[in-house]
Amino acid sequence: MPEPTPVRTSASVPSATNASGPAPAPVRIAVLGAGGRGAANYGRWFADHPDRARLVAVAEPIGHRRDALADRAEVPAEFRYPSWHDLMADADRLHLDAVVVALPDDDHVEPTVAAAERGLAVLLEKPIAPALDPLLDLEHRLSGLKPRIAVAHVLRETAFWRETQQLISAGQIGDPVTIRIEENIGFWHFAHSYVRGNWRRTDTSSPMVLAKTCHDLDLIRWITGRAPERVSSMGSLQHFHAGNAPEGAPTHCAHGCPVADTCPFHAPRYYADALAHTDDWPVVLLGPDTSPEGRMKALETGPYGRCVYRCDNDAADHQQTVFAFPGGLTAALTTSAFTGANTRTFQVTGTRGELSGRMETGALRLEVFAPGLRPDLPDTAGHVRVSSEGPMGHEVHEWTAGAGGDTDIDHRGHAGGDDALTERFVDAVASGDFEGHVTTTLEASMDSHRMAFAAERSRLTGRTVEWEDFRR
Repeated sequence: MPEPTPVRTSASVPSATNASGPAPAPVRIAVLGAGGRGAANYGRWFADHPDRARLVAVAEPIGHRRDALADRAEVPAEFRYPSWHDLMADADRLHLDAVVVALPDDDHVEPTVAAAERGLAVLLEKPIAPALDPLLDLEHRLSGLKPRIAVAHVLRETAFWRETQQLISAGQIGDPVTIRIEENIGFWHFAHSYVRGNWRRTDTSSPMVLAKTCHDLDLIRWITGRAPERVSSMGSLQHFHAGNAPEGAPTHCAHGCPVADTCPFHAPRYYADALAHTDDWPVVLLGPDTSPEGRMKALETGPYGRCVYRCDNDAADHQQTVFAFPGGLTAALTTSAFTGANTRTFQVTGTRGELSGRMETGALRLEVFAPGLRPDLPDTAGHVRVSSEGPMGHEVHEWTAGAGGDTDIDHRGHAGGDDALTERFVDAVASGDFEGHVTTTLEASMDSHRMAFAAERSRLTGRTVEWEDFRR
């Protein structure tokens, strides 16, 4: 073993941004959970940036996933663990600085507590916890530990949402009055993750409003700067159940489905045909053999080849939630499985203007009601097109966030947010100024999770939830 690397603290590590001092040693990180997020996002970044972060151990119960990530990062065989418990027991021997918790939703609390008790920084994949009780349990158990935890609300790191938040907080549209966000899941993505995949059942993962829209709830909480007063939500599992199964439909699409040519959710058309040139997410989840023959074999017997009407899913396939905030501001969040695009769209209306946008293109549109006022746009805004509209000729400013949108986010990256968050986390650990680098701390993320649980309670009971009653 090499000489021990001290655990980094704010008192012992020089800032990573201090050009006059020596560059800090790579942050020593372990990944707990080598699924789509742990391997394809965080683990890939660590392996590609060995000068910044060194992936020294992997914990993953599925052998081929564990070895695929460990091989890429050149992790020795002795530091490849089938269980996070085994890895954490070796934490001192590994000289860890930080861990990534990217395990299934219901296995986030215990490893996070174990890491915090050892003084390790944690990059915690959302959700923090799958239900309110374990969320509160985590909060209680971490009290007094001063944990360094960053929750993976990656959309805050994208140029699109950074520019949106900056404009609103700077008063460019006056006082916000309404917020409308649409989480357009995409019919193929919903079938993959929420009908056939790991998030199909609430009892084994978390409610859809948390599993899928916790990003959006975090954005609403970030933009408004406060918690709501009341929450009301409606939605259900309307389509993906046995009652809508075509006559003669088999358990798996590849077993000779009579409507294969016309079904939007036919598994081989997605995994074998549309994604023929992709062997990363989501194809990698089929199994270790991503060849055409391997894919078809996996689809004949595995979970991702199942008929969407023959699964054991209970996740809602559509939901609409309204939040009422102090001062009169309201926010509406709509999510649906039945969209052609996998993107987010939004509109914020204010007393002096309106801001709207579409995430996958990066397009932002600012309408300024007051005459003679030129808005102060972010430095990262692309070329701005100015026009006038309406009977009073108010100015309209349109541009692309970050000087260019990401048009290929359906299967990777959250428009660059994944890489940006990972880099920010590594910098936070290396610098010793964790709170100064990370915006999505545990404390900052608690309200958005409570908002999700309040929405789910409202959906299930048919009643409006009062925030203060819910908190108690």
